[in-house]
Amino acid sequence: MARVCTLSEAIEENVRDGDMLAMEGFTHLIPYAAGHEIIRQGRKELFLIRMTPDLIYDQLIGVGAARGMKFSWGGNPGVGSLHRFRDAVENQWPRPLYIEEHSHAAMANAYEAGAANLPFAMLRGYIGADLAKVNPNIKSITCPFTGEVLAAVPSIRPDVSVIHAQRADSKGNVLIEGIAGVQKEAVLAAKRSIVTVEEIVDELNPSSPNAVVLPAWTITSVVHIPGGAFPSYAHGYYPRSNAFYIAWDKIARDRDSFTAWIKENVLAGKPEDFARHVNTRAVNAV
Repeated sequence: MARVCTLSEAIEENVRDGDMLAMEGFTHLIPYAAGHEIIRQGRKELFLIRMTPDLIYDQLIGVGAARGMKFSWGGNPGVGSLHRFRDAVENQWPRPLYIEEHSHAAMANAYEAGAANLPFAMLRGYIGADLAKVNPNIKSITCPFTGEVLAAVPSIRPDVSVIHAQRADSKGNVLIEGIAGVQKEAVLAAKRSIVTVEEIVDELNPSSPNAVVLPAWTITSVVHIPGGAFPSYAHGYYPRSNAFYIAWDKIARDRDSFTAWIKENVLAGKPEDFARHVNTRAVNAV
């Protein structure tokens, strides 16, 4: 059953050096506060997994926490490149980074296969694409019933998955509303899981037809971190800070400015710092 604890405790107990780490949230509910705590605790040799690695993985890569990454799209959404990711791939700074690229469809299916405890996922995909030429983990399989040739990829089974959500109740059940992405599947596929939330309430009372409830038995740790998804948005709590994403391009482009930002805003920061973003537009907060 889920244990309600502090962010420091959750990361210390569940994220270990060398882990396969998934931090999911599709444009929405991205677990930035948890990512910063991972950096503060100095985790190393992580193999990162994420459908759309954006700023939080740029930060983890830039501090040298990652040995590799499996992903389906990498960039600063609406702005451009992830400069720390690019520097690691092109120049091996601050260390070499192994990459394994897939399509969105393959990643989603691989998470679902992992959640079902299956060894691989199959899909109609990669038709006319060249990824299979450079990624040995993209195979083909022939349907024994129809003879159709389908793509196959290994299931995703993280050591630990981290997501952010709107609410949890005192028992550790978690409610997600809005764009859910593969957050549910990432948690179900993982050996351990951490969910940071905006609120802990007595009753979840789902209020929308697309609400997802993760029962407490699927979750290892629940942490109350208001604002923990900033600068992404949390539906019903605060909007996306487009200004931050634009500012990040300049911050991350230069190694020295990136390092200075990490020291000031992450290493010298604390989880409670994120609360100031709740119910504000925070358009200039960087």
